[in-house]
Amino acid sequence: MKRKLLIVEDDPGLQSQMRWCFEDAEVFLASDREAALSILRREEPQVVTLDLGLPPDPGGSTEGFQALEDILRLAPNTKIIVVTGREEKENAVKAIGLGACDFFQKPLDADILSFIVTRAFRLFELEKENHDLSTGNSSSTLTGIIGSSPKMLEICRMIEKIAPADVTTLLLGETGTGKEVLAKAIHQLSSRGDKSFSAINCGAIPENLLESELFGHEKGAFTGASSLKQGKIELADKGTLFLDEIGDMPMSLQVKLLRFLQERVIERVGGVKEIPVDVRVICATHQNLQQHIEQNLFREDLFYRVSEISLNIPPIREREGDAIIIAHSLLKSFVQQMNRPTLSFNEDAMRAIKAYHWPGNVREIINKVKRAVIMADDKKITAADMELCNLSEVSEEALNLRQIRDTAEKGAVIQAIQAAQNNMAQAARLLGITRPTLYNLTEKFDINTDA
Repeated sequence: MKRKLLIVEDDPGLQSQMRWCFEDAEVFLASDREAALSILRREEPQVVTLDLGLPPDPGGSTEGFQALEDILRLAPNTKIIVVTGREEKENAVKAIGLGACDFFQKPLDADILSFIVTRAFRLFELEKENHDLSTGNSSSTLTGIIGSSPKMLEICRMIEKIAPADVTTLLLGETGTGKEVLAKAIHQLSSRGDKSFSAINCGAIPENLLESELFGHEKGAFTGASSLKQGKIELADKGTLFLDEIGDMPMSLQVKLLRFLQERVIERVGGVKEIPVDVRVICATHQNLQQHIEQNLFREDLFYRVSEISLNIPPIREREGDAIIIAHSLLKSFVQQMNRPTLSFNEDAMRAIKAYHWPGNVREIINKVKRAVIMADDKKITAADMELCNLSEVSEEALNLRQIRDTAEKGAVIQAIQAAQNNMAQAARLLGITRPTLYNLTEKFDINTDA
């Protein structure tokens, strides 16, 4: 989607300066409210910068506020950044209260303005992705992955980058976070996507059988081996091998897996012939492999072989808003399967889904929603139907807006300082604030700024 920016400014000089700040967006200019609304209807820009001092009231703000209200009425999803003078802080606060997403104070600082506008575009795009996912209209190429939280969207982008590169990948995350779904997404986006995807759970197969499952065996290799059997590695030739719960693999087999990863050849159990195999390997575990290495439960050299690239998959409790989106998507699927098309969540269930911390992650959401579709007596699914009846009450702490705002503000300041490597001027630019304001925030939240 092409980025479109509307600049509403009556000063021709400022119009020109602002226009050249945005080379990566299509820029439209308007000098008054009527022209702005005309462009808004015709071009549908995602972001608008709006000077509140517009004719016929260039010295006041009446016309600017009317333009703000008109834009939000015609295009409520548009992100509006109001532009004010240094002495007009009250107007900026009022504009935010009316629905503007941000404000910028004159005189023009190209870097800060560019940062604020880019942030507004990103906010618009995230909200659109969220809406598309919640309504089942996701344009993501990652099949089976549902989510709109920043953490999960970042994982999706990383997968899109690493999929074409034939590197061994390690997926780390709690049970039920969807590691196999992500492994399949990597496979499907790779050059091997039209070949086989072979998966094996290293923790679910007894040690005496796991070697045969992985490497295969020759006829007569052991009692019961009545015929030749190809192993999972061999069957995945030219495709992708997914080793789930590799942290539970016995040490004896870790040696053989390491040899395969180094030399890309296998020997079947009971065989002497080396068989070359061309396969991409993706591994996953919920275990702490560094602890396993310290306890001599996992080989350090194997760890470095399987983790050419590592991805940490966030649990549901760290994916803000994703539980609701996933629950809605699952409900849509289950009501079709079970022929209950009129079912939907009531407000009580929605609150419970948001409040619950989901220790079982996506797998637990699947179980709860499926149970609810089966158990619901009415057209509305309740928290009790999902066995979440004690969680429908949201605590006062969760509704404390000041606490939520402070937590978000502190996190943003810490992130900016880290990204700027403790350069406070750069961190202030990233946040779109002045250095004195940044220092006030570090004092307020007791943030250590020492390098």
